Amino acid sequence: MNKKFDNILKERFSKDSLISIATVDNCSIPWVRTVDAIYIDGAFYTITHNSTNKMKHISSNPVVAICGEWFSGHGKAESLGYIRNEKNKDLADELRKAFASWYDNGHTNENDVNTIILKITVTDGIIYENGKRFEF
Repeated sequence: MNKKFDNILKERFSKDSLISIATVDNCSIPWVRTVDAIYIDGAFYTITHNSTNKMKHISSNPVVAICGEWFSGHGKAESLGYIRNEKNKDLADELRKAFASWYDNGHTNENDVNTIILKITVTDGIIYENGKRFEF
């Protein structure tokens, strides 16, 4: 990813942001949903439950489409595992801070081992800034 594109993504999404994620099921039917996510170093991160349809779809096809705030693109999605895994400690702390306004409202259950961090590494995209189109 080029530096300009990455900087625009950082500017727009380095805080709690709503993005749409599209997956495809085993019958080639597309599904789309909006999630809270944050952009860090070339990837979007969100917290989800491992039993969701999106995770079922990702397990068989990790390529997803993503969009939000004049950005659209693709990424490779992967589960980083249980949010409380020691390997996720620093990232989980960053996500809790970013999502603090809603994190403890009952939607997220960190005691459930199926509460995971989903990482979507951006592989390509188009973004608009000040009337200009940038692509990578």
